[in-house]
Parts: sequence; C-alpha cells; structure tokens
Amino acid sequence: MKKYISYPKTIRNSGAELSKIFLFIFRPAPWLMAILLLFGGAANAQQKRLYLANDEHTDYMWTGTEAQYDSVMVKMLDYYLDQIDATARRPGKNNPADFQARFNCDGSYWLRVYDKFRTPAQFNRLVAALRSGHISSPLNTLVSTYGAQPTEAVIRGMYYAGQMERRLGVRFPLAVCMENQTLPLGLSSLWAGSGAKYSWRGVCACASRIPNAGFAHRKHQLYRYMGMDGRGVTMKWYNLKTGNKSLGGYAESRQQTKSLDPSVGLNRTIEILTALCDTISEKSAYPYNVAGAFGYGWDDLDTYVSPDFITAAQNGTTPQRKVRVSNEVDFFEDVARTYPKLPSESVSYGNEWDTYCVSMNETSAKVRRATEKLRAAEALASIVSLKNKTFGNNLAALRQKAWDGYGLFWEHDWTADGPVKPKERAEWQIKMQQQVSGYSDSLFNQSLHALGNQLQKATNPRFYVFNPLSWVRNDVADAEYAGSLPVKVVDVSTGKETASQVVIKNGKQYLRIRAEKLPSVGYKVFEIQQGSPAALPQAAAVSGNWFKNAFYRIRLLKSGVISELYDSLANGKQLVKVIDGKYLNDLGINNADEGAPLVLENAGPVSVTLKAVSNFPVLHTVRVTLFKDSPRIEIQDSIQANFSDLKTWAFSFNLTHPTTRHEELGAILTAKNDRNGGHYASQTRTGGPARYDWLTFNHFADLSEANYGVTLSNQDCSFFKLGNSTPDSLWEQSAQLNALAGGQTDGPKLGIPAQNGNGDFLYQFALTTHHAPFDQTAAMKFALEHQNPLVTGRITGENGDPRKTFSLLSVSDPNVLLWSVKPSEEGIKNGLITRFWNLNAKPVKAYVKLSKPLKAAWQTTHVETNEQSLTPVNGTLNAVFNQHQLKTYRLKLK
Repeated sequence: MKKYISYPKTIRNSGAELSKIFLFIFRPAPWLMAILLLFGGAANAQQKRLYLANDEHTDYMWTGTEAQYDSVMVKMLDYYLDQIDATARRPGKNNPADFQARFNCDGSYWLRVYDKFRTPAQFNRLVAALRSGHISSPLNTLVSTYGAQPTEAVIRGMYYAGQMERRLGVRFPLAVCMENQTLPLGLSSLWAGSGAKYSWRGVCACASRIPNAGFAHRKHQLYRYMGMDGRGVTMKWYNLKTGNKSLGGYAESRQQTKSLDPSVGLNRTIEILTALCDTISEKSAYPYNVAGAFGYGWDDLDTYVSPDFITAAQNGTTPQRKVRVSNEVDFFEDVARTYPKLPSESVSYGNEWDTYCVSMNETSAKVRRATEKLRAAEALASIVSLKNKTFGNNLAALRQKAWDGYGLFWEHDWTADGPVKPKERAEWQIKMQQQVSGYSDSLFNQSLHALGNQLQKATNPRFYVFNPLSWVRNDVADAEYAGSLPVKVVDVSTGKETASQVVIKNGKQYLRIRAEKLPSVGYKVFEIQQGSPAALPQAAAVSGNWFKNAFYRIRLLKSGVISELYDSLANGKQLVKVIDGKYLNDLGINNADEGAPLVLENAGPVSVTLKAVSNFPVLHTVRVTLFKDSPRIEIQDSIQANFSDLKTWAFSFNLTHPTTRHEELGAILTAKNDRNGGHYASQTRTGGPARYDWLTFNHFADLSEANYGVTLSNQDCSFFKLGNSTPDSLWEQSAQLNALAGGQTDGPKLGIPAQNGNGDFLYQFALTTHHAPFDQTAAMKFALEHQNPLVTGRITGENGDPRKTFSLLSVSDPNVLLWSVKPSEEGIKNGLITRFWNLNAKPVKAYVKLSKPLKAAWQTTHVETNEQSLTPVNGTLNAVFNQHQLKTYRLKLK
C-alpha cells in the first residue's frame, strides 16, 4: 500500500489516479466502482493503451540474397493474408478489432515483389488488406542509411510508393530509418514533404563507436522530429533497455528472454510497456498512457507468429489496460488524438553505418554523378515532351529500375559482415549503381538528341547550349567538334562572336566557349563558322608552377598540392595555412614537390589547366583550372591505384576560428553542437547519442569568418571531417576540411575490403571565396553551377523550331531555386512536376512563370501525389514557402 501513498503532491490525471488508490484500498461494491470510474475521468483518461506491432525487419543482402528475400517476402505475405482472412474477414465471426491479425512491412519493396510474383487477383487481396489497415508499409523502399544520400536520391527511393498511392488510391503515412545508430536532421522534412506523418526508431547498439551507443538517456522518447522548415513527423524512439531485442531496439516486441517461445517475449513486452507508461511521476521519462512495441523479426529471414500476437493481446487486456495487435499507424493516431502537443527536436545525429558506402567510393560516386546528371536530363526531357507527348515511353522499365536502385543502393547492411559474403554484396551494389546510371545516361542522351532534332538547323553547323538551372547564367560550355580548324563561334541571338578555344578531353576534340546570359532552364543557339577566332589574351598567365588570373594566384606543386593561394580581390590574402603538415588539396605526401613536371593543358582565352602527376602517396593526377571571367577554381583529382587504407583530400585554410556550414540532405547545417548554436545533438552525461567525425558532404561545405569565407563544391565525396574530429568530439572551429576519398571508416571488418579491387577513382571539387558573411543561396548556386555544367547538343532538325533562345521556366525570388523539373511519372499528359527549395531563412512568396500560361496546378507530395489544387493567377503559379522549405508542384500548361 505504501507505493500508492508516496507519490509527489502534484499528480497528473489526479482524478483517475486517486480513484485507483481508492479502489485498491477499499475495494467498493460494483455500483460504487462505476461512479468512481466516472469521477476518475473514465476509461480513456486512465486506461493504458498498448500496441504490439509485428514489424518484419529486412536485412536485404545480409541475412539472405535477392532470390531468398524475394521468395520469403511473398510467402510471408501469403501467410499473414491468410491470418487476416481468418480473424478479420469472416462475416459475423470476426475477432474484435484489437485482436485481429495485422502485419507491418518495413519497406514498399515487399509490395513490389508481391506484385511481380503473384497474380492480379492475389495482389488485389493484398491491396484490400492495405486499405483496411491490416497490412501496413512505409514510403521507403527498404531500411536505408541516409547520411550519404543526395537529397533527390532520398525522394526517388520513395517513388514506387508514390506510384502505388495513385494507382491504388491508398496513402502511406509511415517512413522508417532503422538499426543504424545515427539519424540526419533534414530527413524529417523530406519525409513530411513526401506525405509521411509517423516514424519509429530502433537501433542495434552494435558495430558502433558512439560512446554508450543506443543506451544513452534520450531527452524525449515520443516527440516531433522536426526539420528546419517547421515540418516533420511524430517519432517514437525509446531508450534502449537491454539490447536490440528490447524497447529501443529494432525488434522491440521480441524481448531478450531465454525462452524461444514467442508468447514469453510478448507477455514480457506487455509488462514492460505497462511500467513505461508513467503518468504519475512528476519527472517521468515517458508521461503518456499510450505506448507501443514494434518489431519482431530481428535478423531472421522469416517469421510466422501471428497467433502469438493475438493471444498476447487477448490475455494482456484488462480493465486497466487495452492491448491491441497494431499496424503502427493506429498507435500514432491515438497519440495524435490524446497528446496533440508533443515536444519537438531538430538536431542531427551525424553518420555511422552511413559511411560504409565509401568502402566502394567510386561506385557510390557514380550514383551521385548520375543523380546530378538527372537534373539536366529531366529538364531537357521536359522541353522535348511538351512537343512529343510519347517521348521517353521506351524508358519506362529502365526508369523503374532506377527508382528501385535509389531505394536499395544505401540499404543499411553496408556492414557486409553477415551470411552474404562481401564479394556478393559488392556485386549487388554495382548492379544497383548501374540501374541508376543506366537510366540517367539513357534519358540524357535521348533528350539531348531529341531537342537538337526539334530545332532548325542552318547551312553552317549549329549547336545549342542548355542551362538546366533556374537563373540566368554566364559559364563555360564544351561542344564536341571533329571538323576542320580554325573556326570561330557566334552567338546567333546577338550575332556576336564569343570567346572560344579548342580543348581535348578523353581523346575527343571540343570547342570550349564562354556562353553569356543563358536563360533559366533554357537554351541559346550558337553557330560554328570557318575562320580564325578573334585574338584574345590567355585566361591565366603561367610561369613555372605559378599561374594566375584576375581573381587568384596559385602555386601548384608537382604532387598536386596547392601550397599557396592568394585572393587578389582581398588584397592578396593568403588562403593556405599548413595544418598538421597538410596543405590544400593534399592527399598525404612524403615530399610536397615530388612528382613529374607539370603539364600545361588546354590553354586559351576561356580557361587554362595545369596537370600534375605523382606516385606519392599513391599514383594520382591533379588538374587545376582557372577561367578568364569566373572566380571559380576547378580541381579535378583522380587516383589510379587500388588502396585499402583510409584516404582523404585535405583542404587547410588560413582562416581564424571559422564556422562551417554544409548541405546535409534537405537542410543546410551549422557544424556545431546545439549547445553552441549548431545543429548537432550534444553529448549527454550518459554518453551518445551522436557521432561527429564524418559529416555529410553533399553539394558544398563553407568555412567562414565574420565577413570572409571559402566555399568548396564537392561532387564525388560523401563525407568530410573537420580537423581531428573524433566520433565523440567535433572540432567546431577547425580551418581544415578533410574530404573522405574512401576506405573502411570503422576498421577492416565493416564494409567492402580494398575498394572491391577497384583502381580508378575520380573526385571533382571547385573553390571560390566570398568577401561578405556566409550566404547559403550563393553557396548552393556556386556548387550547382560547378556540378551542372552547361549542356551542348547538335542542331539537326530540317523543319524545327527557328527560335534562337528559349526559357522553359523562371522564378521571381532569387532565394528559391528549382531543384528538379520532369514529366509526371504517369506521362506529360499529367503535367510537369517541379520541385523548388527556398533557401531563405524566412517564409517567401515566389512567382513561377513558364513558357506558356498555366491552365491548372496542384501542390503535391515529393512523390507526386496531389494534395491541394491551386488556382494560377494570370497563368502564373504563386508559390508560398516556409523558411528553408522544399516543395513540389504539378503544373499543366495551356
């Protein structure tokens, strides 16, 4: 009895709890009990509501191969559909709703496999279970690590679920990220923007270098996982109890009991959940009457335990608690009704298993390059499709394989330490990469030629220069040309000659030009004419290992290291400072000036390139390019040898206590702990929960002082380290950035050994300075221009469009950038899909104008499901954005 009278004076749900005390002590008659229950707030206020969800965890290409998993996915769904029929589809004989069979997939790939290997009638049976809520599936393809993924790759990995939403008339409000100990910040916004409302986390607490991994006390166990745009999902992430088969693990309802009998673990789970719901204690770690334990399958290839869940729910239900066999969504709906004002959290937990994809860095880099190439390919396809409604139909199957590839490439078992051998896992990773690259390359090439055929050719050879970005742009363009020389190049829209030079790339001859005023998401036409080009000074002066233009003066050593770099527009400020023996673009050297003599490549009035080749510390080549009219320094690094150790390209800057910002996914983060004004979760006194050594390196990282800084664009590296950061220590003010070239970040047993034997690696960087405070829009534009070069294509149409310049789309607000434009997944007849990112820290309204007036518009999810019909104003889209928000629209032109 003592335990009932020693609670704090301030008691939550006091009426309900006092009635419990009274009932326990005095045991009144039934008629009085009914009155007391009413006095106490009735059942819903005091009753604990517990949800047991049989969520099957998929360790794809870890526990089993593709063929094995495809087989068990189909068989398990057959089994659970039979269980659903037996408990929920017997007219007049159904179990009560709480005790009906339910099953939770952990990825939409389960539905895709079932659709592939079962008859339409069988698939319709599955769809009926989806609609009734007896089968659930998240938006994600399978369990993934997200830290290495480009923003657009995350979205494309959910495209199959979006297709199912429109095809079947269902919605998928769940999304999950499991087992890996870390979690990005920006993922919350991408999930919410794709239609997800709920998520749950269960970690492994294994293969980790995070102090006290998983077992650290979490500030919130039920909260709003919020992005920087103010949107997010409701997250259930419990403190890990005794291991990953307990609350907080990825098999919560299984429990780490000695018995192999499922009912033992499930009954134990019910008691643990009952104790978790502490709504009396003033300082409760979980002050809620609603709790859920999700997941049973653990690492097993398959599990068949439906009757055990039903029996446990039946036996566990009492007047004081209700236990339900859950589809996970019902738990979150109960939370939303009962606790509409949950605490929120907006922090990043860094990266851990996410980093293991760099154990095959070139394969991972190829997926990154294909993702960036897709931006131009889809923009070109959008223009072509407006005239040719059937364009791209022949690529439908290839496109679906690419979306599968995005959803599977970063599957969470990059640890490669399971029953499936590393070599087999590596071959599967290459297969996924080829699915992504194959579609991106095919769409790009077909669109390039199709647009050229839609434009009107002339007597002299003509080519178009296409800008896939949403602002007017001046930049370099390379047009392949195998004809006779000398020639000059004329901008047909102005009639004026443009600066040009001949360059050789990969054994092919190109005309490199300086293209001016390229329209947003549009093109200009240029003509090649016989005759000598205008005599113009060289873009940069070269003297030994020094070269300079109007913006910079650089000393490039034979090793490829930049030992000196002066910013001419900042009174000659020296940007290089040796830190821990490393310079700028430093792979790690025995002698900073050891290597073959420098080679002058492709020198002319547009650009100048210097090449260095060195064997130290491994055979590698460096090309540094300066331009006549651009403050961009391009650095192309490559390694021509296999390596098995951890390698980085160091960039050591002469900056004083700079602040680093970088693109994660769907967010621009400040690389500081949240206690210091940054976005990374701070360590707690019990250890964990974040890891700080390898930060996500998407389009750019920027190191800035108060009114000066350096932006580094990156295309091929997934991660970087600040200074000597460690898993539990972030060097927030380091002036050295170490771009991760590849290797096994957590030792030889995790990841693919020795880069799977590969010996050819490419890394593309670009660097610029800014003479003002950090501007994330300017930084992103710089990186996008570097990684999305102007596209050129031959003009071949006999009776094509005679226009000399064209713009598909423009945006009024310079801080709102077009992120992608493409024909709808269901074809151009369903409009163009456009995605924009507001990089302003404030809400904005932007006007989007297309080449023809709009006749209809919808706001959609990122996976293209319509959410809200919009009314164009004078044929223009008036788009409203939250701060930092990424939004997607469907647009139909007149």
